[in-house]
Amino acid sequence: QVQLVESGGGLVQAGGSLRLSCAASGRTFSSYAMGWFRQAPGKEREFIGTINWSGGRTHYADSVKGRFTISRDNAKNTVYLQMNSLKPEDTAVYYCAARRAQSIVVPTTSAEYDYWGQGTQVTVSS
Repeated sequence: QVQLVESGGGLVQAGGSLRLSCAASGRTFSSYAMGWFRQAPGKEREFIGTINWSGGRTHYADSVKGRFTISRDNAKNTVYLQMNSLKPEDTAVYYCAARRAQSIVVPTTSAEYDYWGQGTQVTVSS
């Protein structure tokens, strides 16, 4: 069992930056792939990006590519989402998720993740 707790959300002006953190419990964090998703009001949960167990491979949605960066520190059981050049359309609740199984195919859907955090609100004002 893994528990995930996101932090770092808040209100920021368009063009600004935020860094979200996701702290995980458990001794097997370093074996999990981690993902970030977001959900805006009235919309479906959207994949943002994912990082493999070692941090050596990342994959991003086109909507955030070049602006968002995912990294992890396995010694601290933490994964990060650095968000730059934020836009009002980035406003959403942001979730981190953990996937137990390793796979060749990059996991980009909610169903491919086993554990979820409670989410943190990010609001970008224009």
